[in-house]
Amino acid sequence: MSTENDKFMPPASAVPKPSAPPPRARLIDTDSATRKTFPMCAGLLDYFPDALAAVAQHSFIANQKHNPGEPMHHARGKSMDHADCIMRHLVGRGGFDGDLRESTALAWRALALLQEELERDLGLPLPRAARAPTPAPIEDKASTCCGERFAGRRCPGCPD
Repeated sequence: MSTENDKFMPPASAVPKPSAPPPRARLIDTDSATRKTFPMCAGLLDYFPDALAAVAQHSFIANQKHNPGEPMHHARGKSMDHADCIMRHLVGRGGFDGDLRESTALAWRALALLQEELERDLGLPLPRAARAPTPAPIEDKASTCCGERFAGRRCPGCPD
């Protein structure tokens, strides 16, 4: 059955096909043979079961600290200086920061840094437990310029 809109639609054969496959949802979203080169159990969990458990516990404790009362999630905007924190935790390796092992915090930060690099470089979406930072509200600079108000405008002495 033909509709009024059909005359504006090109035939399916005229619609160009994308030349590249659509972006992957995750790094391991590939064909079966390639997925086998990402042995997440045999090559990660089975290598480092206790270290990964410690990192998971670190995530839990950090979520209670940074997102109290909320379901577990990585609040991306709360602490983004991964490289500097990695160095700080590396200096403290073998020790503790309160009840948390410095090397556990180091591993968590290294994973966060790598995850964000992969997302950026491969165009991957945020993981299901990550939350993008919410933009900070824009302050009305004009109303607080130099601590004085100038009818909604910036004061004459303030730099641009």
